[in-house]
Amino acid sequence: MSQLFTRLFLAVMWLLHWLPLPLQAAFGWAFGHLLYVLVVPRRRVVMTNLKLCFPERSRNEHRKMARDIFVAVTRSMLERGVMWWASGARVKRIVELRGLEKLRAEQAAGRPIILLVPHFVGLDMGGTRVSLEFDCVSIYAAQLNKLLEKMLLHGRTRFGEQQLLSRQEGVRGAVKAMKQGKVFFYLPDLDYGPKESIFVPFFGIETATIPGLSRIARLGNAAVIPMIVRMKPWGQGYVAELGEAWKDFPTEDVEADTRRMNAWLEAEVRQTPTQYYWVHKRFKTRPEGQARFY
Repeated sequence: MSQLFTRLFLAVMWLLHWLPLPLQAAFGWAFGHLLYVLVVPRRRVVMTNLKLCFPERSRNEHRKMARDIFVAVTRSMLERGVMWWASGARVKRIVELRGLEKLRAEQAAGRPIILLVPHFVGLDMGGTRVSLEFDCVSIYAAQLNKLLEKMLLHGRTRFGEQQLLSRQEGVRGAVKAMKQGKVFFYLPDLDYGPKESIFVPFFGIETATIPGLSRIARLGNAAVIPMIVRMKPWGQGYVAELGEAWKDFPTEDVEADTRRMNAWLEAEVRQTPTQYYWVHKRFKTRPEGQARFY
């Protein structure tokens, strides 16, 4: 993405963020359908993911799901302007945060907290909403587009004392920050290649998965609280829902813990499958000897 195009895109986002969310959603719906038609390589990735994970559905159903996924992803991109420029009061109106008492209870007990947040399209909205209540630490991947990276960092650090660590800095800084009282906003479900991954099932497919949740929870003696952020239809807002802290986690078996994480995530994805980040090549890394999917 060129700097000129990035500036134009950011200008559009800034203009849109002044509009009521239903109008922003309408723009996202229209633009998402356009991108579904134009961005053929990414549409193929989505269709491949859907065929792998929902083989019981027809090709026409996959196409309908793919269009809805493009709309959800596009909406989340455009509506991110609210996260970057709107007031905290408006963010609170747009993003309903449920289950806050569960996190406060664990903190009151003196436990470090890992907030387990998978890649549903509304995760950034949820992250901003949580940052209005707690100081957080998270790990981010450096972007090739430095202007876009600057805006991402700005958006994630507007409220409270938020700490962002690069992936190159590893998890040591995150564990230290947790022990100092910051909530660790942890996103575990992308394909980061074979180096640090293990293969565990996800939708019945052996999937390269980072086993970091189990290891970090053990290092930090931390409670794991899941959070799913779902987008309401037609600009009615978002719901960020905190679950109960996981019991009997972590165990001594890192692979079993990682299997548990993927099984939980699969169950959540099945509830709202078109809001998961299927534009990512989730199954890019394959076990040795297996054919590529993409």
